[in-house]
Amino acid sequence: MIAPAARRTFRLASVVALSVAFAYGLAMPLPFMAPLFAVILTATPGPPPGPKGLLGLLALVGITLGIGLVLNPLLRNYPTSAVLIIAAGLYMSTYLSVGKGKGLVGTLLSVGLTMIPAAGLMDYALASAVVNSLMIGIAVAVACQWLVQPLFPEPRPAGPKPQPPTADPERAAWLALRTVLIVLPPVMLAFTNPGMYMPTIMKSVMLAQQGSTVSARAAGRELIGSTFLAGVYALAFWFALKLLPNLWMFCLWMLLFGIHIGSRLYGVVANRHPPSYWVNVFVTMLILVGPAVQDSTGDDVYGEFIVRFSLFVLVTLYAWGAILALDWMRTSRAQRRPQPQALNPSA
Repeated sequence: MIAPAARRTFRLASVVALSVAFAYGLAMPLPFMAPLFAVILTATPGPPPGPKGLLGLLALVGITLGIGLVLNPLLRNYPTSAVLIIAAGLYMSTYLSVGKGKGLVGTLLSVGLTMIPAAGLMDYALASAVVNSLMIGIAVAVACQWLVQPLFPEPRPAGPKPQPPTADPERAAWLALRTVLIVLPPVMLAFTNPGMYMPTIMKSVMLAQQGSTVSARAAGRELIGSTFLAGVYALAFWFALKLLPNLWMFCLWMLLFGIHIGSRLYGVVANRHPPSYWVNVFVTMLILVGPAVQDSTGDDVYGEFIVRFSLFVLVTLYAWGAILALDWMRTSRAQRRPQPQALNPSA
């Protein structure tokens, strides 16, 4: 009998590897999106959605990403108004994630508000293609979950289904404001050159989701540490793939790296990092490796990798600095606020 944590490790690694096989084997546009969403959808223990749930998920994706298509002409003609709408949408997406426990909805809304308008600045047809590739990637990830689930089933919970953690309204509002200030500057930078900074948008969105759940004290270790470790894994993955560069070895290496990361994510191998740390490592590694594989037909794969990773480090340093500065300002304001005087019972 396989322990639940080991079963979840094998399920996560198998779903991601199978998503790589389908996405790259079928030559999907933006193929690295399928394994990326496989990580996002599979990392949280639980059975995959059924056919009805998949249709609902795709409808949700269509709505959230369609918002980005609607914003595209507004961003071209009224950029200030569009940026304010994007900021308000990022605030709402984070509030849904940390205040209402709707993490997936918040992530999809953040992607729709940032990645799709950036692609639309290059070409509206490109933005539509990105929306289609994201929807296809999610469908492929869920289909791979269906194939793997019978091999490594999730045990039925003994009690009622646990509810996702939520924050009180005041803290959720503060974290949402902090996320807007973390994500908006990198996104606006990406608007200047969407083709170059597109992966940076996805990285900033993942940093926002991760940074909204960590304290300022732990932010440096978790955000910076996970980004650098993902870079090390991406380099190791790339040089391992160069030994025999074909789709089968791509899937095999993804399976092995998935088992290695998943064993730490679920606690099979004891470590001091929370699950969000390892999810960020896995997602960042995929964002680095996926475009590198697509760039392998070009002339300067290593140069593109160095530029992409350097941008990730800069975005992460900015996110860490923003968290520290905002939390310091909040603490200073709270200390300056006059405290209510205690009542004297002898008076």
